[in-house]
This record gives sequence, C-alpha cells and structure tokens, in this order.
Amino acid sequence: MKIVDVKVIPFRVHVDRYRNGEPQPRTEVIQTLTRIVTDEGAEGYYFGGQGHGDQDGLQPPGRAYMEHRIKSMLVGEDPFDREKFWQWMWASKTPEYIVGVTDMALWDLLGRVAGLPVHKLLGGCRDKVKAYASTYPNMGMPENYAEHALACKRQGYKAYKIHPYYYWNPATQKPVPGRPSHVEWDIEVCRLVRAAVGDDMVLMYDPWGTYHIYEEALRVGRELEKLSFSFYEHPMPEYRVEPYVRLCRELSIPICSPEITEGNVFTRADWILRGASDMSRIDVLRGGITAVMKTVAVCEAYGVKCEIHMSGLGNLQVLGATSEDTCEYYERGLLAPGVNYDAPLPYLAEPADPLDADGYVRVPQAPGLGYQIVWDYIQENRVEG
Repeated sequence: MKIVDVKVIPFRVHVDRYRNGEPQPRTEVIQTLTRIVTDEGAEGYYFGGQGHGDQDGLQPPGRAYMEHRIKSMLVGEDPFDREKFWQWMWASKTPEYIVGVTDMALWDLLGRVAGLPVHKLLGGCRDKVKAYASTYPNMGMPENYAEHALACKRQGYKAYKIHPYYYWNPATQKPVPGRPSHVEWDIEVCRLVRAAVGDDMVLMYDPWGTYHIYEEALRVGRELEKLSFSFYEHPMPEYRVEPYVRLCRELSIPICSPEITEGNVFTRADWILRGASDMSRIDVLRGGITAVMKTVAVCEAYGVKCEIHMSGLGNLQVLGATSEDTCEYYERGLLAPGVNYDAPLPYLAEPADPLDADGYVRVPQAPGLGYQIVWDYIQENRVEG
C-alpha cells in the first residue's frame, strides 16, 4: 500500500463561541478535513488543526504546508511508517501542529484498515475517562464563574477548571493589554467558585502564563493551596524556566507545565529533570499521537502525571490507551454560559465526546479516531482558497 495524495478540504460550519464576557452564538468558522489517500482505497482523516481540540480548521498557511511540503514527503511511501515520518518532520523543523495533523490522519488510516479504534492499537487501557469542565476566559464577573461552576456540577461534572481574566479588565468589562494582571479579581473568582461548589468538587486553575511577575504567581498559588485546588497550570510565561523551578520548590500545590512551549517530549523531559514542573502537559497538536505517547512514557517512568491538554478525539484515543494513574482527566470544553457545547456538529453523525451522568466521557469505539463523517454536509459547505 502506498500514499497517493494528501488533501485538505475547508468547509463552513456555525458553532457557539464566547468572547470577552458575551456568548457568540452561531459563529461561522472554517473547519478543515485533512485526508490521506492510498492506492488501495484506504484513507485516513483528521478534523481541525488549529485552536482548541478538533474545533477549528487549518488556516491557509497550514493548508498550503500540508498540500505541498507534507504531500511531497508522503506520496509514494508506506502509510504505516508513521515513526519514520515523525522523525523526518522533527528533523526538518516542521511546525508541531502540522506534525500532529499528519500523524493523526495516519493513525486514523491504520485504525480504519485494521477495523479497530486507535486506543486499541496503542494498547487499550480504559473505555471511559473522567472529564472536567474547562471554561472560556473572561466570563464576566466572579459571580458568573461561581454560577457556571455550580451548573456544571449539577450536569454531572466532578471537576472544574478556571481560566480567569486574560487581556480583559473585569472592572471595566473591556479588553486591555496583557499587563498588569488582575490578581485580586482572579483570586476572588477562585474563592467564589470554591464556596459555590463545596469541598467535594475537584478544582484546577490555568491563568495561561499571564503572571509575568514571579511574586504574582506565588501569591495566587498560596491562595489556591488554601482553597485546596488540585493543580496550578501554566502560571508564568514558559520561556523562563528558572522561575518555575523556584515556584515548584515554594508551593505544595502541583505545578502543571509546560502547556504550550514547543519541543513536545524533549521539552517535557527536560522540565521534569530540572524540577520545573510537578505535572507535565501535552496534546496531540504538539507532535501528534506519536509525540504524546512518547511523553506519557517518560512521565510514567519518572512517576509524574501527564495531563492531556484540550478536547478532541485524538486526545481521547490517547487517554483510552493510558492509565488513570498517569493521565487522569479529559479536558472537556471550552465552556461558558450561553455556549451549547453539546450541540450536534453537522459534519459528524454522532456526538464526539458526550458526558455521562457520572462525569465520564467514553472513548470512541469506531475504527480509527472514531469520526462518523457526514460527507454530504462537507461537500455542500466547501469553500475555496
């Protein structure tokens, strides 16, 4: 079997979004389907490539990269040589999200040929995963976060992660530059959420690197410890590692990083060895399923948790192949008041990651990544350019 084509199909879809304190219902976004075609008729697919999880498609530069650089690399090759391609892409400094899209489409192809979901090919470990509700940032006043957290608890979530105020002033309800941080407001959000949901809900916190001053990160961490938060994610910019080493030494709450820094398994291994994080963090758009599984193995060897970043079926398949002792949660979202995350996606015949009453998400059992594709919708809503 040989690869004969790599295509990226862009198409329109309308979904709920949230921006600066307001829901944005039925927002038009361009989704993409990456399609790897073989001479024997077998194909592999991946939706998305930029943004959160599988939800937003490749932008024009990414599409061009796939259809020129990646296509020229893959055509004529055996589609099952994923590790070889991964090494080629790493050596050629291919952007990590491009590596991820390519790798996942190849894993999907293998699963469809084998008639098995990817997590079974990786070595099945579980068929459902604990999920946490992951918020949009800038969700209005602190009271809005508390009300939303309580609503998520009633829906069945056992855990909730706060993304506080990013580049937005909660006092004026207006966008602002990244400095200064709104530490007092952030702390108030955390206090009100804990008071609303009680002591039995697991809480996490992710300020997305917005604390540029070490003392700010330390101060917020002290409050999170008092409020019994589970972990503290990406508190400072990740290009400065030494402040993370100090923060890990100073705080008892686990520090979960790096989240977005490049280098996938290699960067995460270095952070663990330097004592710059207590928990690691990665997702399939940072080098694909192949990179994530390498990272999980390193974390397991050192007894460090590896929390998987973002939603999406690629991440779910990884979670189905890993132990809860190392990779505990699925990040479900992003969520906010007025955003119907559970609305059916018209290009999929089945919901991607429905939540059950006990706060779990089931790992898809269909072959490959688990997509049940509605081809008619994609063809009717294709866009060019």
